[in-house]
Amino acid sequence: MTATEANGRHWAPGTQILWRYRENAGNRVHICRPVTVVQDTDELLAAWLAPDTPCVRPVLADGTPVNHEPLATRYTKPRTVVRDRWYGMGVLKLARPGEPWSVWLWWERDWRFQNWYVNLEEPRTRWAGGVDSEDHFLDIDVYPDHSWRWRDEDEFAQAQRDGLMGPAQARRVREAGRAAVEAISAWGAPYSEGWERWRPDPGWTVPELPEGWDRAPVRAGATAS
Repeated sequence: MTATEANGRHWAPGTQILWRYRENAGNRVHICRPVTVVQDTDELLAAWLAPDTPCVRPVLADGTPVNHEPLATRYTKPRTVVRDRWYGMGVLKLARPGEPWSVWLWWERDWRFQNWYVNLEEPRTRWAGGVDSEDHFLDIDVYPDHSWRWRDEDEFAQAQRDGLMGPAQARRVREAGRAAVEAISAWGAPYSEGWERWRPDPGWTVPELPEGWDRAPVRAGATAS
């Protein structure tokens, strides 16, 4: 099924899909995470990334983890991708149609809620097997006491210096960040909706990484999530 054919359809709770990110300034998938749909409506896509889920993540060509490389050369050295497993507790991802960010919920062991994490990204584009986006480097941590802080501003600046993001796109990302902060200050959805008390269905299995996970990513202009 093509992205166009998926238009207007919603995934039922329990459906396993792929949540993918294409590389910046490129057209290959470099992050792929199988997730289980919690809720999929015209207003919200919620998906659960379970512990120990097989994923795909980028590394440097010599196998060095990206975050181990000094920032000055982190985005200029050749890269490849490797298969790995999602470590630690799972993550609940919440995304509203057309919104240039998704909100992730993090827990510590024993389901002690830690914080929300706002991942600034291109609005997700739907296809039959999942959603595709592009990460925009800049992020926000949000805490239960309603406080918040920017994350990865150094990476956001370095990505611009290295040509992964032009001035116009960088301005749009900053505008998206300010809009996200306004949503935090208003403390509406999703922060006020009690998602931190949500728990996964114990009958759900951990998704597998299917063949074709690396099919060409779908870009904006198809079907947005």
